[in-house]
Amino acid sequence: MPHDDHFSHRDLRDRIVTTGTDTVVPISRAVNVSVEQPQVVAMCKKHDAIISAIETLPSGGTRVVLMNSADAAKIIKAFGSKVLTGTVARTHWMRAV
Repeated sequence: MPHDDHFSHRDLRDRIVTTGTDTVVPISRAVNVSVEQPQVVAMCKKHDAIISAIETLPSGGTRVVLMNSADAAKIIKAFGSKVLTGTVARTHWMRAV
């Protein structure tokens, strides 16, 4: 059963502000992007962003949860327009019995 992710990452990307050496970053660690998992893993490695969880989205693309919001900010900035906005359907997690 899919559920919705109501977090808009494009709005977050617009709120990343750098003033001098201080950077204000988003609170959420989750980022939804319109690229496949191997590309997300490579981009995270390139930017030294540590992945906490990763999943393929049913409609295509990837949801990645980073270890901290600073890493999420790096990945949001790196993927730019490939960051998915609005509601994103996800596959419901089911425990194997």
